[in-house]
Amino acid sequence: MSLDNDNNKSVGQEEPIIRFSELRDALIGPNRFRENMMVPNGYLGAEPLKPDNQRMVENFFESCTFKTTLSCVAGFGLGAAIGLFTASVGPELAPLNERTQSVREVLREMKSKSLSYAKNFAMLGAMFSATECAIESYRAKKDWKNGTMAGGVVGGMIGLRAGIKGGLFGAAGFAAFSTLIEYYLD
Repeated sequence: MSLDNDNNKSVGQEEPIIRFSELRDALIGPNRFRENMMVPNGYLGAEPLKPDNQRMVENFFESCTFKTTLSCVAGFGLGAAIGLFTASVGPELAPLNERTQSVREVLREMKSKSLSYAKNFAMLGAMFSATECAIESYRAKKDWKNGTMAGGVVGGMIGLRAGIKGGLFGAAGFAAFSTLIEYYLD
């Protein structure tokens, strides 16, 4: 028995030639096979890669536009509820020499107060969410500092209507409040 490898080859059988360009396209190109690819997630082993449509939906829900819109709508709802509560607890009292308010007048007052609170909370939520998302995108980190910085920026912008001192106190107060919320939510 010969130890020579050349004698072990069959007559007429050649080894396939592997081209680097074909190997590159099969492994890292856009046409690579992805169905059975597994990626370790660190917990229970490997899980299959997500399909393109699932990643597209996740990217939409994680976008700054969606987060800002959601915060605006949620702020509007919360503000309307708080406005309705404050209007029912402390209605504006009519002067003593005039007649008492009718139900229609009371409802009109509650509507205007609820709408006022709703607009303010919607704008506050949208400003905070957009600022936090922009800071998070710029820093490429998701931690408590994003909320603190966003709170400082938004609080400062809102407080500037009362002057520089109001802007500084607004920035410090909103940043502290945002930090506490981030601390208790995490």
